[in-house]
Amino acid sequence: MRPKIFLFGDSITEASFSDGGWGASLSDLLCRKADIMLRGYSGYNTRWALKVMERVFPAAEEKGGESPAAVTVFFGANDACLPERCSGFQHVPLHEYKQNLRSIISFLKNRWPHTVIILVTPPPIDEEARLRYPYTENMTGIPERTNEAAGSYAKASLTVAKECQIAAIDLWSKMQEILNWQTECLWDGLHLSRVGNKVVFEEVAKKLKEEGIGAEDLASDLPLIEHVDPKDPLKIFDEF
Repeated sequence: MRPKIFLFGDSITEASFSDGGWGASLSDLLCRKADIMLRGYSGYNTRWALKVMERVFPAAEEKGGESPAAVTVFFGANDACLPERCSGFQHVPLHEYKQNLRSIISFLKNRWPHTVIILVTPPPIDEEARLRYPYTENMTGIPERTNEAAGSYAKASLTVAKECQIAAIDLWSKMQEILNWQTECLWDGLHLSRVGNKVVFEEVAKKLKEEGIGAEDLASDLPLIEHVDPKDPLKIFDEF
């Protein structure tokens, strides 16, 4: 009865239903109006995402109902790991990253031609914090990611979005407009704080609204309690 919105991405998407997470906030905003379907995979890059897309979005779903209203595609933070550093196994070269995004978008468009696709750039990186919160052993004294590299991947994703004529959110730039973004928006130099989650939520909600999928645009799937006649409670269910 409700339209579906898929969230497809890496750990920043996987954690989006944590306390204060942007996915949870989106689900709250669209409560009883849309189902938010979480498809987040910690540590994944676009190369790995392409390998699993048939399992993430099986063809059977295509036959089981209407196309989803929207899909967010949020990869790049892991692709942008520097190849010669401690998380180099996650690195995807910039030219391949762009092609992988094109392939992901093409897959989604072919499966669901009328589904809105929203591409989200990787966030900025606080390099100092990445040294304090490494996820693999890092004995080098240099961070596995840099903000400059993340910016290059963010710019590349915006280029692809423009080429493919889909919506995009420049998260890398948006967060850096916030004073002390390093500690305000990120808790470990990469993953989102409450403020960072709020930024993503507001940007995604804004894009959905622009595409006619905002809270005001969608109807509740069953009668609201205020529409029930206390004198004849069951009447509305016959009329709905």
